[in-house]
Amino acid sequence: MPRILGVDIPGEKRIDIALRYIYGLGPVNSVAILERASVDRSIRAKELSEQQLSQIVNAIQEGKYVIEGDLRRELGINLKRLQAIKSYRGQRHLRSLPVRGQRTQTNARTRKGPRKTVGVQRNPNAKTGIH
Repeated sequence: MPRILGVDIPGEKRIDIALRYIYGLGPVNSVAILERASVDRSIRAKELSEQQLSQIVNAIQEGKYVIEGDLRRELGINLKRLQAIKSYRGQRHLRSLPVRGQRTQTNARTRKGPRKTVGVQRNPNAKTGIH
């Protein structure tokens, strides 16, 4: 299982697919990185030589891709900024509601979580219908 920039990538997959396991790299970026590193896309990740691995790492670093921890940190800072300025989007993130205008009366269960059923509390001091 090869390791690129601190991330284990699956050895059985083709390298253009395996690079997508790095947070922040998608299909387009992975192909561009392999072209810049002059590595064949169809080769399996476990078959890469040390030289090819270093070429891929250099291509990622030279391409100035924001990946892994830096990207997660940047996204977190953006969310905190939206919440700090009390924007609509920030408030929706804070309340764990849909952010992009979706309806919430029905649906939105992924964002809101499972239903919280509200039960009726019976008053123990209430009069019963039996005399």
